[in-house]
Amino acid sequence: MARTHYFPEDRVHYVWDNEQEPVLTVEPGDTVVYRTREVSDGQVTPDSTAEDLANLDWEKLYPLAGPVAMRGAEPGDVLAVEVLDIHTVGWGWTAILPGFGLLPEDFPDAYLKIFDLTNGDYTFFKDDVVIPIEPFFGTMGVSPTGPEKPVIMPPGPFGGNMDTRHITKGSVLYLPVQHAGALFSCGDAHAAQGDGEVCVTGIECPMYAALRFDLVKGKSIPAPQFQTPGPLTPLVDDGGWYATMGVNPDLMQATKDSVRAMVEHISTTYGLEPVEAYALASLVVDLKISEVVDAPNWIVSSYLPLAVFGS
Repeated sequence: MARTHYFPEDRVHYVWDNEQEPVLTVEPGDTVVYRTREVSDGQVTPDSTAEDLANLDWEKLYPLAGPVAMRGAEPGDVLAVEVLDIHTVGWGWTAILPGFGLLPEDFPDAYLKIFDLTNGDYTFFKDDVVIPIEPFFGTMGVSPTGPEKPVIMPPGPFGGNMDTRHITKGSVLYLPVQHAGALFSCGDAHAAQGDGEVCVTGIECPMYAALRFDLVKGKSIPAPQFQTPGPLTPLVDDGGWYATMGVNPDLMQATKDSVRAMVEHISTTYGLEPVEAYALASLVVDLKISEVVDAPNWIVSSYLPLAVFGS
């Protein structure tokens, strides 16, 4: 019979390490209930200012709840993780961290904004800018194989810090098992984020979640895959979109050009400071590859949901 487990809030880790003993061991069909910490592990608080970001201890970022072992999981299997429930707990923050993000040369100074998430359905970027709350874990993964103990931030074929915002309630994430037991961990929860997370943060926040685990034996996948209920953007679809394009033979440069144009559009059209426009883009703008077949130039488009402005 399937069981429900409660993951202890005091058990976290900050690197991927397949030598850790599992905190819990589950069977196919079991559910684990989590309450996870925000990504700074308490270094950012509702009373923090941008000046506090200079004092972050980078070895204490990305506290992950885990590992959870799946009994019988072996390399060559797939761990299925179904998001049964997920919602925010109280408050969150977004920041520009000097040297990080898509446009660090454009925005070299620290920026921090605190959000009230107690409404549960939406929060305010400014009085006239409303952001729907669509929670998800930025990081979910199994432990990679090998002797290395990599930091959390870059993703890999094992999953990890994927920052894929559509893996939310009702979704199923499929992870290729790398090590015996799978050793699953999660954290880095976001209340909202655009596809791309261009300033390097979503709305970072503590999170409650219930995840159900299953095991697919003998099925090999090269990297994570997921299934999510549609439509993808139901909370903003009715308001229409404004898009800016980047056209360049290099996809990364096309992305930067597209986002720079979007930052300028938001700033000049809605009266936000450029740094605010950049942070807002990280929370609501979706990047899409519009074209990769007309060599030598490719197109990346930035889509702004107009519903966030109430018009």
